[in-house]
Amino acid sequence: MALATLLRDLPTRIAKRFRSSSTYLLPVDEFQHVAHCERMRVDRNGSTLSILLIQLASNKSGKNEQADLSELLEARLRLTDAAGLLPDGRIGVLLPDTLESGGWKVAADICDQYEVGRDRPCCEVVVYPDSGAGDTPAANGGTGDGSRSGLAVGPTTRGEVLFIQPPSALKRTIDIMAASIGLLCTAPLIALLGLAVKTTSPGSAFYSQEREGLGGRRFRMHKLRTMRQDADQVKDNLHHLNVQDGPAFKIHRDPRTTPLGHFLRRLSLDELPQLWNVLKGDMSLVGPRPLPTEESMLCTSWQRQRLRVIPGLTCTWQIRGRNVVSFDEWIRMDLTYIRRQSVWYDVSLILQTFPALLLSKGPR
Repeated sequence: MALATLLRDLPTRIAKRFRSSSTYLLPVDEFQHVAHCERMRVDRNGSTLSILLIQLASNKSGKNEQADLSELLEARLRLTDAAGLLPDGRIGVLLPDTLESGGWKVAADICDQYEVGRDRPCCEVVVYPDSGAGDTPAANGGTGDGSRSGLAVGPTTRGEVLFIQPPSALKRTIDIMAASIGLLCTAPLIALLGLAVKTTSPGSAFYSQEREGLGGRRFRMHKLRTMRQDADQVKDNLHHLNVQDGPAFKIHRDPRTTPLGHFLRRLSLDELPQLWNVLKGDMSLVGPRPLPTEESMLCTSWQRQRLRVIPGLTCTWQIRGRNVVSFDEWIRMDLTYIRRQSVWYDVSLILQTFPALLLSKGPR
């Protein structure tokens, strides 16, 4: 029982350690750290975390207004709650073991403390894990449109968005430079291979598929087509051949693959068009491989932690465990990369990728 209490209060203890004496609000980095700890707790015990997002009125967003809200939160939140700053300037409040309705009650209580004539903050409640889109409840005797309480109305944001780690300026700069050079150098090869694909099998030279990226954002990932034109339509008939556990779908010598496609997949030449995804910012050179949307949506909460960072062309799984490890181990490799990621680690993984492509024996 004592251990359970200690684990329950761990995010609060961390928050108190980081909290400065001058403000109740945690700085951006410390608040995100506490949020990640709370997310892991939720993933572990299956509880619910509500996150209150507060946007101060645009004409009242100075330090005094923030300080007043800080004092208000300190006086009215529980010891197990934590509040801090978000990268976009909003204020976030972590409400452990709280349903969405409880989050809105906290929002209404805070807005009620603003005297008549004073601009109230706009609030939004996000639930992790997601409970689905819901209606904004009425508060303070209002009609549910937030006009009296200062509560914002809009579609529910996926809770995962609050845990993302956008690429650093340096990582993004390297991605842009490398992708630009790579596209310039490989454009003739891509055009030649595209022509070969087009002339050796019916259908388009390129194939795009919806994938989930940073924070669950969906994008179209591009490849040279390596399968028959009807590959997606006949996929359901091949599930008995799947050699990968979990939601991922992998087949040894996939019968839908064309002869040229086998060659392209063997050398990963079909992935070259993804340099365009890197240039656009959908992907990075290094990061967890993006799963097709339908597979990614089947992942459990702890597995979806891989969406905290931008997906990439290569990562640890491509080098050390491609097609020979369980899906859980695959995800653990991705999470290990997230903890260790740095520019030098990315360079190391890129250098290890080329020999891994030639030696890998699993399905592609």
